[in-house]
Amino acid sequence: MEDKVVDKLTRKIVNVLNKNARLSFREIARETKTSVTAVIRRIKKLEENGAIIGYVPLINPRYFGFDLIAIIALRISKGKLIETQEIIACYPRIMAVYDITGEWDSIVIGYFQNREELNSMIKKVLALPYVERTVTHIVLNVVKEERRFWLDK
Repeated sequence: MEDKVVDKLTRKIVNVLNKNARLSFREIARETKTSVTAVIRRIKKLEENGAIIGYVPLINPRYFGFDLIAIIALRISKGKLIETQEIIACYPRIMAVYDITGEWDSIVIGYFQNREELNSMIKKVLALPYVERTVTHIVLNVVKEERRFWLDK
């Protein structure tokens, strides 16, 4: 992000958007006690600089029957990490793919409707030419799951 403007007003605006991204500029201005013009300028700048990358509803996968959350650790052949991660990132039900340090090369997080769907995904991942090994952990209980990033909390 170029031209970082992370002052008190930016923090207030981002936190208001985190609470409800559907508010009008006028409502955001009222909440942040600033002018509508200042809010519009600041939000546009945050969008242009890549600080705000979109406005989407937060969907609860469990509401739609995706109760099984799996964390899959992957060992991937040397030099094939990015290529393999890009393939896995395109699979449905995969919510996150991370490079990590330590014993494993990558962590994949997915939401599934049942064990059969998870098993099918694991087989699909293991069939990739550069995946050497996987270990799958099933989440028993979600203590915290946040998709918004709060600047002040």
